[in-house]
Amino acid sequence: MNIFRNLSKALISFFVLVSIIVTSSSVYAAEIVGRLSVHWSPKHHSAKHAIIFAEEVTKRSNGRLKIEVYPSKQLFGVREVMGAVTSGAVELGGILGVVSFPSINKDFNVASFPGLFNSWEQQRGFFQNSPKGKEIWGELTKKTNSTLIMYNPVGPVMNFSSERELTGVDAMKGLKARRLLKTDEPMWDALKANRISLPTGEVYTALQTGMINTMSTPPGSIEAYSWWEFLKYGQKPYQYYADAYIMANSTWFNGLPADLQKIIMDVGKEVGKLSTDRIMDAGESTLKKFQERGGIITTLSGAEKAKFDKLMKDEVMPAMAKMMGADALLAAQEYAKNN
Repeated sequence: MNIFRNLSKALISFFVLVSIIVTSSSVYAAEIVGRLSVHWSPKHHSAKHAIIFAEEVTKRSNGRLKIEVYPSKQLFGVREVMGAVTSGAVELGGILGVVSFPSINKDFNVASFPGLFNSWEQQRGFFQNSPKGKEIWGELTKKTNSTLIMYNPVGPVMNFSSERELTGVDAMKGLKARRLLKTDEPMWDALKANRISLPTGEVYTALQTGMINTMSTPPGSIEAYSWWEFLKYGQKPYQYYADAYIMANSTWFNGLPADLQKIIMDVGKEVGKLSTDRIMDAGESTLKKFQERGGIITTLSGAEKAKFDKLMKDEVMPAMAKMMGADALLAAQEYAKNN
């Protein structure tokens, strides 16, 4: 009898131990969390694709790695998120390159040089394939302790206003223009507009109160942030391609199991292509809705386009060229010419 009693106790202890091990393993398997901070509104093209990325990583890892997305600068704004990724305050961040990178390496300003690159692929190719571009990108990722996970563009940039129709260069004179980037300054100065520095989160109120009435931005942003409640006029041509990225803290990323790293990179490549393939159509779709709301878009042509191009060539580009190394600009121009 004692033998059976002891055997029963041994079996119970065994199953309890197995249960604890299984439970502990399940908890351990699901306990890796990566917080992805983005400043974009959930309605923004880039936020939508960040969410797709997060959901797919979580799905493919069977819950071993859960990516939690925090949109609308719940954690960090557009100007702070790169520092947060670098410090490890968050594991991943949605980075707008033309905002975050020039203060780390001024040569990244070539990305916002008007008319330099003619596609996302050409701009990315410069930083990933050319000797000078690779040098710039390598320094950026080293100094920020970050790893590129995914391309997630915000769109080509054009001008908008709530004040008056943007029929040409002279229409900009005296307007109150939002300045996000240092490289915005030469254009607004040449157009004789008054510039006011504002982060994304303050734009809606600034438009509402009349603090600003003009800005350069990708079309998708005027819908995602409801700026089109105030902006009524748009002006093409597109000036440059504003690329964005999901970057991971390298220490965190390199500490993940190899199979999870592969899942992240595979999903980033797939969703990044999806985001890039969709961005131009998404912007044009927004402009169509903008016009349906009564918005007016002027595409400069003829004498006005020639006047705009001359202003850019004679005043804006020389001023912008001083914001980057001459060798970087020359290398980018050569790459764009030959690729």
